[in-house]
Amino acid sequence: MQPSQECSLYVPSWVLPDLFGVFQVDETLAPFKLTHEQLMLVKSRMRAGLEAGLRNKGPSAVKMLPSFVYRTPDGTERGKYLALDLGGTNFRALLVNFKRGLQQNTRVNHKIYTIPLEIMQGTGEELFDHIAQCVSDFLDYMGMKNAHLPAGFTFSFPCEQTALDTGTLVSWTKGYKATDCEGHDVVEMLKEAIKRRNFDLDIVAVVNDTVGTMMSCAYEDPQCEIGLIAGTGTNVCYMEEITKMCINTEWGGLGDDGSLEDIITPYDAEVNRMSVNPGKQSFEKLTSGMYLGEIVRQVLLDLTSGGLLFRGIFIVQQVCGAVSRRAAQLCGAGMAAVVDKIRENRRLDHLKITVGVDGALYKLHPHFSRVLEETVRSLAPHCNVTFLPSEEGSGKGAALITAVAKQKPIDKYLYSMRFSDETLLDIMHQFRREMVKGLGRDTNPTAALKMLPTFVRSIPDGSEKGDFIALDLGGSNFRILRVKVSHEKKQTVQMESQIYDTPEDIIHGTGTKLFDHVAECLGDFMEKHNIKDKKLPVGFTFSFPCQQTKLDEGVLITWTKRFKASGVEGMDVVKLLSKAIKKRGNYDAEIMAVVNDTVGTMMTCGFDDQRCEVGIIIGTGTNACYMEELRNIDLVEGDEGRMCVNTEWGAFGDDGRLEDIRTEFDREIDRGSLNPGKQLFEKMVSGMYLGELVRLILVKMAREGLLFEGRITPELLTRVFLFSDRTASLYSMCVLKKGSNAGSVCTIVSFRSANLIAAVLAGILLRLKENKGMTRLRTTIGIDGSLYKMHPQYARRLHKTVRRLVPDIDVRFLLSESGSGKGAAMVTAVAYRLAEHSRQIAEILSEFRLTTEQLLEVRTVRWGLC
Repeated sequence: MQPSQECSLYVPSWVLPDLFGVFQVDETLAPFKLTHEQLMLVKSRMRAGLEAGLRNKGPSAVKMLPSFVYRTPDGTERGKYLALDLGGTNFRALLVNFKRGLQQNTRVNHKIYTIPLEIMQGTGEELFDHIAQCVSDFLDYMGMKNAHLPAGFTFSFPCEQTALDTGTLVSWTKGYKATDCEGHDVVEMLKEAIKRRNFDLDIVAVVNDTVGTMMSCAYEDPQCEIGLIAGTGTNVCYMEEITKMCINTEWGGLGDDGSLEDIITPYDAEVNRMSVNPGKQSFEKLTSGMYLGEIVRQVLLDLTSGGLLFRGIFIVQQVCGAVSRRAAQLCGAGMAAVVDKIRENRRLDHLKITVGVDGALYKLHPHFSRVLEETVRSLAPHCNVTFLPSEEGSGKGAALITAVAKQKPIDKYLYSMRFSDETLLDIMHQFRREMVKGLGRDTNPTAALKMLPTFVRSIPDGSEKGDFIALDLGGSNFRILRVKVSHEKKQTVQMESQIYDTPEDIIHGTGTKLFDHVAECLGDFMEKHNIKDKKLPVGFTFSFPCQQTKLDEGVLITWTKRFKASGVEGMDVVKLLSKAIKKRGNYDAEIMAVVNDTVGTMMTCGFDDQRCEVGIIIGTGTNACYMEELRNIDLVEGDEGRMCVNTEWGAFGDDGRLEDIRTEFDREIDRGSLNPGKQLFEKMVSGMYLGELVRLILVKMAREGLLFEGRITPELLTRVFLFSDRTASLYSMCVLKKGSNAGSVCTIVSFRSANLIAAVLAGILLRLKENKGMTRLRTTIGIDGSLYKMHPQYARRLHKTVRRLVPDIDVRFLLSESGSGKGAAMVTAVAYRLAEHSRQIAEILSEFRLTTEQLLEVRTVRWGLC
């Protein structure tokens, strides 16, 4: 029979019964297909369950159990720890060794032991005796039976905890039914079993597998603050703002109060009825691997009894897909509730967070992870959630929790501030690569180090002379100097100076007010020294990042050191100051050079030691300059000679290069600063920030009862800047309190600063050595700044570390006694000297320059001779 020409679809009659079967299969699976609205309802019910569990008023389906884990790993964890992991049909024993290094280095040895069904459902004593036997065997296997290692116990069942090392079992899940365990402390039961085996363990922590997974992944990714298990069972934990600790949600109990009845199918109800715990763990029975196969089986039995399963249509895969997709969507809805809660707790418009994940269902099912992640994105659009699979499982996490718990109070917070030479050398090499990037014309725009040419082409050579004015603006004080350089029997320098305050309203006001203030101070100085009628050359030390195309021009790139005067960034500060001087009209001054304070320091010290080719400031802020070969500076024309380059090294790390060594306290300092995300290296090392860094550490330690008996005074809650010029001595007094925790914090923070400065300085010294092609370099570093000058141990630590990192360079550290102001005068003097040399050369060569008339006369004479 031929199909009708008018029919768009021809269906043979023998297919029709199967098509009816397909329709009936679709109808059977329809309840497993959840709409967006249904998933949003599940999300809201999970959120309500989370909140109810936290309130702890009356029974709650979502238990929200405190874990007594107060923080995730920070990479400082070191040493060997035993981890015991019980949560399914296997028991796993691990030996985890956390090693030193810039990148976390972990070695894990493990062994897996089967838990027979008769043990899972026997007595509690039999279960824990079996675990103790496995632990004993593992220690023998590792040759560590008598080591008495600290141990963490991953016990993946709901437990009430009153401390990190206690866990009272609430109820068994995942098919376990060992008697005489519910209501008892599982840590004590394990200890008793171990004692019966005649060996000993220091069990420091008991944790859920979700907590272990979160901790394991947080060791790799600091943004990981959630743990998810999607395997035999399912659960979630997260770092809760209210309790300031990790909470084990036990979300598998959602629906035990009937709140999920509208999505539970007859097949789910049958699986629940046949389980070992009817009416409990309702959400888990819809989503976990232990039950999904049985749900699929119940559906297939129903279809078979209707004669649909094997009538030419293969539907097993279709049923499996529907059941597993629903499970992934439900887990996604629950996760959306968790991440949105965290976002709202933190009052954020957008949250970026990582979820550590473990479990066979998530890892092995071909579509589960994709559906889960899509659902979270759909239901929590304001959260950017990254899922990080745990490579080592929750056992490593238990070891990490144990490591965190065993740390000494100081080490707990400050171990990451102690650097090995390997780490410092790595930082040095990173800095050197960034220097090259900053010097390149094409790479400079994206470089953190701006490597700004200063157009200072020479250090003093001893022949400079003259009468100069120097202005020095860079901190809370403004300094003016008169510098007389003369030659009688030898070169001498006479200086007169005066310091003027720079009030806060000037620093944070307008650019016009700032430069009017500078011009007013200069007029006052000239009047007091009776030089108003002289037009003396002026050198201007302006200690902020400037773009220069010549010596007497400086376009401000960005303010630093709390300065925020408006209308200055992007402007030439020499023109702004000249305009302010002209506006006053009662004196005249010619600004011949604008330099950074580092350049001024190098030039000041270069006057005393002509080997000086590096200048460093370590005070309120920090920076460095050095003499670079002109051929290497793509930003300036020419290949001959040298030029001083202002590195602006305070911005090192602004591109994320230093993230693996920054601490939570560094990040808090940055968030509270005037320029978040900028000058990150400076915020780790300079005096403006170190005092506040110490305070934040002390406050956190006090809040956790590790200092001052938990007492927090109003003084401790007041922001401080201990390394301002006026108060550096207070910090020194703190350091000198030997043996005190507060003194130790101060010492470690300041030594980290010295070590980091040493690492980047070593990078500059190596570049100088390579530029000169020398096997051994001898050079001098000019240095200034209150932190370097006033801290009792800082200079010694800096010198020692530099010499250790670059042993083939002989370094002399020369303290600038006169500050960078004298250096500005010396830059002006050198500019005069070079200009005078150019004038003399031009005068000598002028005799060889012929005018047009002279050339015509020569031509006339030549033709006449012909």
